Amino acid sequence: QVQLVESGGGLVQAGGSLRLSCAAFGSIFVIRAMGWYRQAPGKQRELVANIIGSGSTNYADSVKDRFTISRDIAKNTVYLQMNSLKPEDTAVYYCNGEILSGGRIRVDTYWGQGTQVTVSS
Repeated sequence: QVQLVESGGGLVQAGGSLRLSCAAFGSIFVIRAMGWYRQAPGKQRELVANIIGSGSTNYADSVKDRFTISRDIAKNTVYLQMNSLKPEDTAVYYCNGEILSGGRIRVDTYWGQGTQVTVSS
């Protein structure tokens, strides 16, 4: 089994910055992709950014040029640096991992517990 443990998040004023971290623990063979989704009240969960095994990254249009996703392969950890935050970035942010773990023959999708990000105007 694999667990995703998130840290970071909190309350910040508009224009401020926050950094989220997500570490994967367990019997991990291969991490195909890791990233962040967010869900605001009354809205569907949406992809914010992810980074795949090759190192390629994807971003939602709404966060391009403001957010940066990076990773530490040795630590099985992914980071999301969020700058120039806006009130519309307020949401619960969930870490997501597509991981091949021990005893499994296919990649499974894992989710973190979620961390609240609140941006005040």
